[in-house]
Order: sequence, then structure tokens, then C-alpha cells
Amino acid sequence: MKECEIFSNLKVPCGSKLILRLDGRGFHRLSNEFGLEKPYDSLFVDAMVNTAIFIMREFSPSFIYTFSDEFNVLLDQVPFSGRVEKMDSVFASFTASSFLHNFNKNLLKSGEEKSKSKMLNRVSFDSRVISLSSEMVMEYFKSRQDESWRNCLNGYAYWTLRDEMDKNQAMKQLTGLKSAQIHDLLFERGINISKVPAWQRKGVGIYKGEIEIKGYNPLHKEEVLTSRKKIITDWDLPVFNQNFFQEM
Repeated sequence: MKECEIFSNLKVPCGSKLILRLDGRGFHRLSNEFGLEKPYDSLFVDAMVNTAIFIMREFSPSFIYTFSDEFNVLLDQVPFSGRVEKMDSVFASFTASSFLHNFNKNLLKSGEEKSKSKMLNRVSFDSRVISLSSEMVMEYFKSRQDESWRNCLNGYAYWTLRDEMDKNQAMKQLTGLKSAQIHDLLFERGINISKVPAWQRKGVGIYKGEIEIKGYNPLHKEEVLTSRKKIITDWDLPVFNQNFFQEM
């Protein structure tokens, strides 16, 4: 029955750069169910970042960028012989189980009463494979970082207005406003959006970098320095540019 598997032979183009984007499905329900803080919740973002670290350890991509409920995974090597169906299914299922583990672990650590009565028991991510030329990699990640900034600006504006009015009124007041107008709206209410934590504005990056470790050579009886790769979690990313990805 192998011939009935419609997309089993669909493969990515040879020589292209591959990004997998994974998006949480229906995560607004999760936010409501567990009473997460708005617009950003430390328990949630910590679970997302630790899930990205799990992905890094399992698949060794060159870079992962996460914000909101999405992961963008830049692959160094093409797994599963480039089979799109396999990549989508394995990455989505691995990400879902990893997030479930990390979110529930954080709930238990929080010591809050709500964690004693319920735990997250199901979650899902959709996955898509994006094939790009090398020149388009920076452009792609810059577009996602721009989306992170828009999410930050609109999220702060919406939830700030919700302190004053209901959902429909807040949505109506924000409709059609330009970025500068939203800046002013927040500033009038004591929020300087450029001063909120960098990860809220620009997202979080996970990648491997070299660190130097001191050791001892017993043969020569001297201290030596060795270099090792370590997973780095970057909470203060720059605005993405070509140099950032050339140095990756």
C-alpha cells in the first residue's frame, strides 16, 4: 500500500536552505485556561525557550528563533533524506511533546494553587517546510522579527486599553491606528514601548557558540584552554542583518 501514500516521495529541492516554522494551535485557549499574564507570561515564554533547547539538542539546527507561540528552525543538515512529510510530522510531534513537558514542569515549579488542580494534557503545533536561497535567509528572519515587534506593540496597546474598556471597545479604538499613534497611546499611559524587555520586542534566539574552558594537562603539568560548543540562549538579539547570519 506504499503507493497510496500521496506525499511520501515529496522532497525539498537540493541545495536550498531549509527552515521549519512551527506554530502553536489554539494557544489562546491555553492562555485563558491557565490565566496567563498578558501580554507576556514568564512561565509560558520559559516553556517555549526550553522547548527550543530540546529541539536544538535533538536535531542540531544552526539557529532557532522563537516569539509568541512559534518556532523558526534553520536547519544545518537536511534530515530524513529531505522528505517533507517526515520532517513536518516528526518536528511537529516532537515540539508538542517537548512543550507539554516544559509547560507542566513550570506549572509545578510555580507553586501556584492552579497547578495543583490541573495540568496541560494536550497541545499541538502545525509545521511547514520553507525552502529558500541562502540570500533569502536573513530576509525571512527579519520578516519574523518585524512580526514579533508588531505583536509586542499591539499586545501592549490592547491589554492596556482593556484596563479601561471592554474587548470590543479596545479593538475599535486600535483599528486603523499607525505604529506611531500606538506609541503615543501607550506613552500617554506611562508605557515607553522601547524600554520593555528586548525579548518581548525582538524575540529569543537559540544557537551554538564556542566557549573557552580551562583545563589541566598532567603530561606537561600546565593549564590549557580548550574550546567547546555550548547552546546559547540570546534574550537580547540585535535587529537581524546579514552579518548576524554570516557569523552563525
